[in-house]
Amino acid sequence: YGYRVLVQAGAGLTINYSDTYYAESGAEIVDTAREVLQADIILKILPPTLEEVEMMRRGTVVFSFLYLFKLSKPLLELMLRKRINAAAYELMCDETGVSPFVTTISEIDGSSSITLAAELLSNSNGGKGILLGGIPGISPTEVVIIGAGVAGAMAARSALAMGASVKVFDNDIGKLRKIRHELHEPLFTSTLQPNMLRNVFRSADVVIGAMQYINKMHFYRISSDLIREMKKGSIIIDLRMAQGGCFETTMEACFTDHPAIFEKYNVLHFCELSLSSRVARTTSIALSNIFISLFTSMADSGGVDNCALFDRGFASGYYTYSGKMVNGYVANHFNLPVSDIGLYLRGY
Repeated sequence: YGYRVLVQAGAGLTINYSDTYYAESGAEIVDTAREVLQADIILKILPPTLEEVEMMRRGTVVFSFLYLFKLSKPLLELMLRKRINAAAYELMCDETGVSPFVTTISEIDGSSSITLAAELLSNSNGGKGILLGGIPGISPTEVVIIGAGVAGAMAARSALAMGASVKVFDNDIGKLRKIRHELHEPLFTSTLQPNMLRNVFRSADVVIGAMQYINKMHFYRISSDLIREMKKGSIIIDLRMAQGGCFETTMEACFTDHPAIFEKYNVLHFCELSLSSRVARTTSIALSNIFISLFTSMADSGGVDNCALFDRGFASGYYTYSGKMVNGYVANHFNLPVSDIGLYLRGY
């Protein structure tokens, strides 16, 4: 498709992809990040830092995950001054209004969360020494999932397969109905009713936070009062740290100087920014499947700007464009003025 591809040396070593592998596939291997950041289009996972934006050329297009709490007002203001066109994978959507990136990462996070919970419950990792799921004669482990979206459904599927007792909570009745139909299993579902939550939290062994907050105006977070009543040695796994966390006790871990794994109220909290990074090879391949479609569409459209002009789902991924904030979700978080991206697309 005519792209010239630069890859920073050593970028794939942690997932056992050598520089030679990329070179044989047609990429040019460069030694430093500075050389990569001089490209017209930059592909990242974490959002750009101040130092990285300073190295970028004016008008550069950068794709990354949003990770709102990794951004700052000075960073965004610098991006606006340099007219950096920044797009977030989570904000892009297909013709159905769903982000393929969010769906893919949620599938991986949901499945990984149950594997992680099983590890954390074992005494070799400081847990209570119980088997996730149980065996005949022993009551099954109780897994509570907050959020009935893709991540919640995958977590529920994995937990049920291991024999756990699963309870799913969400305020979206449509999602609760869908998860029961999809899993074809006897599954306890409920809205976020306070008294019901309190009773369930008292007996839960594992609680997984999987609420989706991207482009949402309302945030539901589980009160620390409920977590105080959980059993000693129980586990909380928050899959939404990049969006601010699902629990009052995990919000503080959004900041870089806070440990990702800590104990509070005798409950072990697991709050890594991205659970999918623990299975980085699977995640890289899954994301590459989407990138192939994205970059062929951009080439077929005649470039990035034309793609945004004709594909509103793609255009919705931008949060800075042509020196303006063009996404209300991001702009409101930093109290910055927002504009319609359509005003700045050529020929709109």
